[in-house]
Amino acid sequence: MRAASLLGLGHDPPYRASLLALHKKLVSVPSTSGTEQLVGDTLVDYLASLGYTVERQFLPQPDANTGSARDVSASARFNVLASRQAKAGTRRQHGSQPRILVSSHIDAVPPHIPYSISDAHHPGLDTVIRGRGSVDDKASVAAQIIALEELRRQGEVEGDEVMLLFVVGEETVGDGMRYFSSVAQRDGLNFEAAIFGEPTEGKLACGHKGHAGCTIRAKGKAGHSGYPWLGKSATEVIARLLVKVLDEDLGSSERFGNTTVNVGVLEGGVAANVIAEHASTKIALRIAAGNQATGWDIVKEKLEDILKEVDEEALSMECTNGYGPIECDCDVEGFDTIIVNYGTDAANLKGDHVRYLYGPGSILVAHGDNEAITVRDLEAAVEGYKTLVRHALKKA
Repeated sequence: MRAASLLGLGHDPPYRASLLALHKKLVSVPSTSGTEQLVGDTLVDYLASLGYTVERQFLPQPDANTGSARDVSASARFNVLASRQAKAGTRRQHGSQPRILVSSHIDAVPPHIPYSISDAHHPGLDTVIRGRGSVDDKASVAAQIIALEELRRQGEVEGDEVMLLFVVGEETVGDGMRYFSSVAQRDGLNFEAAIFGEPTEGKLACGHKGHAGCTIRAKGKAGHSGYPWLGKSATEVIARLLVKVLDEDLGSSERFGNTTVNVGVLEGGVAANVIAEHASTKIALRIAAGNQATGWDIVKEKLEDILKEVDEEALSMECTNGYGPIECDCDVEGFDTIIVNYGTDAANLKGDHVRYLYGPGSILVAHGDNEAITVRDLEAAVEGYKTLVRHALKKA
């Protein structure tokens, strides 16, 4: 959705100061995955000051002695839940639960980059805000909160129709949303629609590729490099495997394109003149085949066949978080649409709800040292989220 059509030419939105102040507050707080407590506390205080009932939803952590989940203290990681009438720590009764969930994540990738803003006094130029999380995903967090406050001020949202959820861990294993989802299912909390904030260039995403992460290990036999036939090189086995994986058609679809593979880590051996006894690689797959339930099975079967073909005895594989392409609703008037290749927490929230995926900024700068967003795009996202909440409430 274009900023000019949303905001109107020549008019500054009345919420600009609040939006920029909140965005600055969030971006200024370091929150690398695993260390989100301070930004979580910042959000709790801010939302409470607006009149929300706010809950810190602490994630259980494994007991160091038993390995089982245990309750945690206030120093542990937590999701932030907020609504107008919800009571923290109590189950909602049927008929009083929120209809719409609005969610983003509060963790960011390393390293922390301090907040900065360009000189705002150049006519015709956009003011640019830089810093880690300025796009992914604190722009969405700030825009969602301000959007909901605007809708409340205008009388378009009442009571606890909409719940805000800001989760930890999206950039790693999605443990924040996974835990929220498990508790919601246990407590019978069912949403009619969920709006996920991620950088989609201000376009409404029709979906995103699935994802899986795999570690593949090769076991060889050490020996002198001058006599390679007397040993077995694990690095050579891994190299032959990767060539086949990269050349293989792992599945595709008209909407999502081709399944792609990124070789993120490659390790093995101890010296150039020693036949490598061990080697491993870590790969990330962006899955275009099948659907959310079937896509990973399709790709996994192909990978297993390649391992057998290359060297079944030497190779082993462990994979996590596998799922196929995620479909989202993008039939909303006024939005341009897009398909994105990255994963989101939309895959981690279980339930029979309509999914929307939208947010300001570009994913192409989100994890780089040039992460930045314009004030115009940030303001346009407020209007975009307002439109989506209105649409979801009407459709749901």
